[in-house]
Amino acid sequence: MKKTFVGFGFGAIQGGLMLYEAYQSGNFDRFVVAEVMPDVVKAVREGGGLYRVNVAYADGIKSFEIRGIEILNPTVESDRQALIEAVAGADELATALPSVKFFGQGEPGSVVDLLCAGFKARLKRGDRRRSVIYTAENHNHAAEILEAVLARLLGAEAKAIFEQVQCLNTVIGKMSGVVTDEAQIASQGLTRMTGQAGRSLLVEAFNRILITRIRWPDFARGIPVFEEKNDLLPFEEAKLYGHNATHALIGYLARLAGARYMADVRNDTALLRLAREAFLEESGRALCAKHRGVDPLFTESGYTAYADDLLVRMMNPHLQDAVDRVTRDPRRKLGWDDRLVGTLRLALTYGIDPVRYARGARAALQMLKETEKLPAQSDEALLNAVWADAKACEVDRRRIAMLIIKSGG
Repeated sequence: MKKTFVGFGFGAIQGGLMLYEAYQSGNFDRFVVAEVMPDVVKAVREGGGLYRVNVAYADGIKSFEIRGIEILNPTVESDRQALIEAVAGADELATALPSVKFFGQGEPGSVVDLLCAGFKARLKRGDRRRSVIYTAENHNHAAEILEAVLARLLGAEAKAIFEQVQCLNTVIGKMSGVVTDEAQIASQGLTRMTGQAGRSLLVEAFNRILITRIRWPDFARGIPVFEEKNDLLPFEEAKLYGHNATHALIGYLARLAGARYMADVRNDTALLRLAREAFLEESGRALCAKHRGVDPLFTESGYTAYADDLLVRMMNPHLQDAVDRVTRDPRRKLGWDDRLVGTLRLALTYGIDPVRYARGARAALQMLKETEKLPAQSDEALLNAVWADAKACEVDRRRIAMLIIKSGG
């Protein structure tokens, strides 16, 4: 018996991973997606429920068509009701929104409103099907946040519904994006998402996505390529303090060197060497010490293979990954718990001097000053302003700030 898939949000991760993999599996016969952008909804409908995705491999780009998509706008009442019905009959669902804030708090048409109404309708009908919700918001606790809001809104019915529904965290190390630049679309020959105009989806071929272990041993996932783990935290940290930190390190230093695309760094042997050393000797040593024995990833050979694979993928010329995209929002990426400063803190905890990531943080700090045109203040004062909400003592703040400021002379 075929399954129903329901997705929320229609960006690169939904269109190029979640919905795409559900379609490629051949295990679903109904695909429903919620999207609030009227132009996208209109274009997909006019195309007969078809959209396209460009997948970047090492040797080029291939385009795929996904057909039979029902796209609904939850801000339109008739579409909202149709989405509620779809949720009631869904086997696997996926949220792929800009952040967990977009789950909403129960307002009509919000994700949690649709989920609550759909699951309540299912319970009322006596439908005992089980469902999983993949949360793909790049947040370590997206599933717990979604469950907490749902539990509050479901009230007395929460216990019975959560016996049938499980929210899953994800670790998505897949590079992807929505391309709107006409010159890039033309030069790479990208297919449009739908129709003859508008955006293109461009994602890398990598699809080894990690998810929370499903608590029902007999639950047969329709998307088989995902890999379940008992504890995702170590792998989330590997992504944040390994993948994301090194990506940012390369991006900010590449920006200083005037590079336009990440692929340009393939010819910068000094920067590539520094990035690999940071990945292995700073991030790798710290994470392998912290998570030793958890998984083969956290061994010298496992982490080396992980780093070398990612460094090649980051430089894939077919992704046309712009340095501007990688380096945007330096204030967030310099956050106390984010990729750069978080990696510095982790390394120091394990007695490692993270001089290379400090250089990346310093380059991010320089970009922050240039792009935000901030009033004159010391670098230390600026970093402390960035960390205003961090729960950190003065000694730790000063130690990290001085490491960044003094990096590279």
